[in-house]
Amino acid sequence: MACRSLFFALRRNSSYIYQPQPCFLKGASNLSRFSSSGAVNSDVAIEEETHSSVAEDGDDLRSRIMRLRLPKRSATNIIQKWVLEGNTITASELRDISKDLRRSQRFKHALEISEWMVAHDEYQLSDSDYAVRIDLMTKVFGIDAAERYFEGLPLAAKTTETYTALLHSYAGAKLIEKAEELYQRIKDSNLSFDALTYNELMTLYVSVGQLEKVPLVVEELKQQKVAPDIFTYNLWISSCAATFNVDEVRRILGEMSHGAGSDESWTRYLNLANIYVKVGHLDNAASNTLVEAEKRISQRQWITYDFLIILYAGLGNKDKIDQIWKSLRMTNQKMISRNYICVVSSYLMLGHTKEVGEVIDQWKQSTASDFDMLACERIMAAFTDIGLGEIANNLNMVLIDKNLNPGNN
Repeated sequence: MACRSLFFALRRNSSYIYQPQPCFLKGASNLSRFSSSGAVNSDVAIEEETHSSVAEDGDDLRSRIMRLRLPKRSATNIIQKWVLEGNTITASELRDISKDLRRSQRFKHALEISEWMVAHDEYQLSDSDYAVRIDLMTKVFGIDAAERYFEGLPLAAKTTETYTALLHSYAGAKLIEKAEELYQRIKDSNLSFDALTYNELMTLYVSVGQLEKVPLVVEELKQQKVAPDIFTYNLWISSCAATFNVDEVRRILGEMSHGAGSDESWTRYLNLANIYVKVGHLDNAASNTLVEAEKRISQRQWITYDFLIILYAGLGNKDKIDQIWKSLRMTNQKMISRNYICVVSSYLMLGHTKEVGEVIDQWKQSTASDFDMLACERIMAAFTDIGLGEIANNLNMVLIDKNLNPGNN
């Protein structure tokens, strides 16, 4: 379960997530069932009842749809009523509302907006519209429906985005055979694909524990002269670290350092991954005690979580770090010093010293892992070594504030 939620989280934050995260279908006929149900009149009634509060919330189409909290309510009816009132709505406005609904996980309403666009010829669907529709169909009606929808698309609509959307659906459901068959069709299609498509297959292999297949996908990606992105590298490094192949991890990090990606996210990720490998003593993992060996499977999962945290730290996404760290602390698996080192370093890199102090307290109180003052000193030394002395000093100040001044130990 841990690995599964991890890689779903990763996909939701890859560039593919129609912010983010592709969705799915089970038959357009079922959707019309929602629209033709008794919910129509109920929706209008609710709209009338809440009309008095519209002035406060804003009387626009987005506000009206966002007030439909229950899935059984119909967004289609709200759009229809809006049009009957003499208002117009553009495709870009509908796409923006759909994006907000997906962010709120209101997939049925988002799919109804897609249905509206399909049913009205004045809206010309883009490649992204088709891909989002596949994603929404999967979420609302299931993968079989999404698959049928994709197969029924005209050839011109079977694009990079729609192929990748269906691959995402297969990967999310861990349908290895179907994913591999579709991947072969993708390779035979003569379309141009970017790293995202390969990342989907890599995510699937890591989530099902077929780590040995990840480098093969990377090799194919490079043969096609596709540039790996930060997600590609994170999946690749994570798969190697999970098998304690630290030499390969270091080689990949070296490749990243000479790669084309040199923006702030890329640099942050590289620095954190190097610190984690060095300070977390990954290279000693293979020679750990028998007790540690008995935890090997769970530790493999923990390492992949560590690299997900490193990824989000590289991307500057503190909210995701917060969510992952909270979920990890709620599990019954035992954390070790390496896991604390990862999250402390990530918060430090982003300048969140308050959260660093909270993690230090959690580490001290942990019954599974004794607080390691030497590890904190190694973290400070590692940041100093790469020219980030100010960040090292931030940790030192946190430790002093908690009466843990390294100089007194």
